[in-house]
Amino acid sequence: MPSLIQQRLLTFRQQPRMQAGSLIISIFGDAIYPRGGSVWLGCLIRMLDPLGVNERLTRTAIFRLVKEDWLLAQAHGRRTDYALSQTGRARIEAASRLIYDGSHSDWDQRWRMLISTGQASAKSREQLRHFLFWQGFGQWNAHTFIHPSADLNEVMALMEDEGLSAWHNQLLSLVAQTVIHADSLSQAQVVAQSWDLVQLSQSYQGFVRLYKPMWLSLKKSSKENLSEQDAFLLRILLVHDFRRLLLRDPALPDSLLPANWPGLDARQVFNALYAYCLPASRRYLDEHLQLADESFPSELPKTQLRMHAQHFVSPQLP
Repeated sequence: MPSLIQQRLLTFRQQPRMQAGSLIISIFGDAIYPRGGSVWLGCLIRMLDPLGVNERLTRTAIFRLVKEDWLLAQAHGRRTDYALSQTGRARIEAASRLIYDGSHSDWDQRWRMLISTGQASAKSREQLRHFLFWQGFGQWNAHTFIHPSADLNEVMALMEDEGLSAWHNQLLSLVAQTVIHADSLSQAQVVAQSWDLVQLSQSYQGFVRLYKPMWLSLKKSSKENLSEQDAFLLRILLVHDFRRLLLRDPALPDSLLPANWPGLDARQVFNALYAYCLPASRRYLDEHLQLADESFPSELPKTQLRMHAQHFVSPQLP
């Protein structure tokens, strides 16, 4: 009978629609960026093949990621490396703070608000709403977006990078102090009106149901030691699934989250299983991550990813 880990790998390979581009970004962020941010295309094709991503899908996804300014092509004779662009590095670094750190600072009881003014087309408003959703903003009403801790200057700069600079003159940015009185909305009501956390909660619960049994099985059975390749593949799928959840998570401070928020359990499971996979998966990358000049880049001693073992001490999950 295949192990839970083998079942997960098989299920991933057999999914009807493979989002190769998103998976490649997960690999770049977790495995390639800490080793310089470049990889030979032939090596990437070999690394993706066990996950059911064939050469054609890989080449097509890479072409799109270059067009979207995630990657740059770097020719070396007849071979080509693909490296993170400046924009790609900035995106990876921002995502890495969420994935590998995950700490929430105390809330200062102030709401960051962006209020749209003037006239704009329905398409333009939808582009703004979509952008702010991915920055973690909730929508209070048709014209007002709120977040408890966002850096508004950084958000406005990111809007320019995403081609939304036309909104600069139509957005009023405010920081509002919370005032509590008898008839005011509670903070829980503000959150419930601005964010739909039900589906995200269900997704976190699904993540825990999927990965917690794997961790418990590995912890309990000495016979289920992972091969270096399986440790790498599981590590990538773990990061890939967790990253997609975090991208939808507004990262609200603990004081604004519902009771028994499953995102906290998901974080524990992620840290524990990642810590287990880390040593063997590193050995796999030492031997298999290759550049076009046939060199094998080492993990950089200083990296902005919080991926080192001391950050992933396995918690004692119940």
